[in-house]
Amino acid sequence: MAKKKTFDAALKELEKIVKEMESGNLSLEGAVKKYESGMKQSKYCLDLLDKTEKKIAMLTKDCDGNVKEEPFKDE
Repeated sequence: MAKKKTFDAALKELEKIVKEMESGNLSLEGAVKKYESGMKQSKYCLDLLDKTEKKIAMLTKDCDGNVKEEPFKDE
């Protein structure tokens, strides 16, 4: 089974891509490939943040004031 990439790993990879693109040392083709890769990393990070936000929103208080967690149904 493949291990899922963590948010931190994806963000670090995205930061590396940005630095490489900002260096100005890439060919046009290389810059386009880095851009495509960066967009994939960005989408992955945004998707993880969205899922995490939904999970946090599922935390609610019951009638006694106790915090309870409702199951999150991933769409």
